Amino acid sequence: MRTRDINKEQLVKQKAIETIVLHGLEGFTINKLAKACGVSVGTPYVYYKDKDDLILKIVLEEGAKMEAAINKGFDPEASLEDGLRIQWRNRFDYMMENPLLGQFFDQISSSTYHQQFLEMFASNTDPFLSKFKNNMERFISNSVMRSEMDDLPIDVYWSIAFGPLYTLMRFHQQRHSITGASFEISEALIWTTFKLALKALKK
Repeated sequence: MRTRDINKEQLVKQKAIETIVLHGLEGFTINKLAKACGVSVGTPYVYYKDKDDLILKIVLEEGAKMEAAINKGFDPEASLEDGLRIQWRNRFDYMMENPLLGQFFDQISSSTYHQQFLEMFASNTDPFLSKFKNNMERFISNSVMRSEMDDLPIDVYWSIAFGPLYTLMRFHQQRHSITGASFEISEALIWTTFKLALKALKK
């Protein structure tokens, strides 16, 4: 039995993310992954049962890291404006520091793996994931109780609260806007958009 090599395992995960972003989930195979890593086809199977096991474990591991980063310094008792500002700051910083992971999760969100991830997320006992979910629920509930915003369906809230940020980040990753013009994100643009999103949520 081949021994596990932590460095090689990290290489397999990193190259899996890069390969999925480059070729899409449909074009991702263990053969392509092994070639990208410069290892034999059997090497990824030392760490993962199969392609599905590899993808789902990366989603859970990186998802937990992302949620921990987003939750940094976030107080569910904060006002709608202060709490949402921290969320935008954390999400923006995370996406700027981890551009490939943003594109990787875009691939996941439009695939059959997304539902599996949601089911695993809902039943996950990881303290970071639990804290994030509880904090967001408390934050929204507190904002409604203080009459800072209406009691909106969660999908409507998320679309208004974070949809504009993620759209701008997608333009930034693509390097062009919806018109095809060259596009690069800036702090000024982020916070101008934030004010508009906040205005849309506030009573």
